[in-house]
Amino acid sequence: MPDKKLRIGWFSFTCCEDSTIVLTEMLNDHYEEWSKKIDFRHIRVLKKNNSMENLDVAFVEGAIASDKDAEELKKIRANCRKLVAIGSCAIVGMPAAQRNEFDAARKKEIEFLLKKFKQARKVRTLYEIVKVDDKVAGCPMFEKSFLEVLDKCFREFGVK
Repeated sequence: MPDKKLRIGWFSFTCCEDSTIVLTEMLNDHYEEWSKKIDFRHIRVLKKNNSMENLDVAFVEGAIASDKDAEELKKIRANCRKLVAIGSCAIVGMPAAQRNEFDAARKKEIEFLLKKFKQARKVRTLYEIVKVDDKVAGCPMFEKSFLEVLDKCFREFGVK
């Protein structure tokens, strides 16, 4: 019987996707080890065919800027046992949520863009929409913190 693998998904919303870049760079150092311990179920930067069904852990990068993204985030939450917020945008909204701080005149100026691109009036953090179980801070994420959270997930889900 093969060893259990951690079923993960990596999702990115409104941000510069710098944490996704950090993760792909980390694969240069950890691929051999991780390929034995991780089932990459959903990770668009690496795979064409993805599934978010029955995930152990969903790593979610970025802030939520539209109602469509909020619904997608809820779907991710419903399909994972643990959700980890990745990076500053996911955790505190910034810098992606800087338009939330615009004055009234600037908000009026961009109103047509919000409508055109079906954006919500306010950019939200993951915490404002779903239950978040853990986080990895930074912009981009701190590699050491990510490794600590990943190791915690391995232990929690019985992956050796």
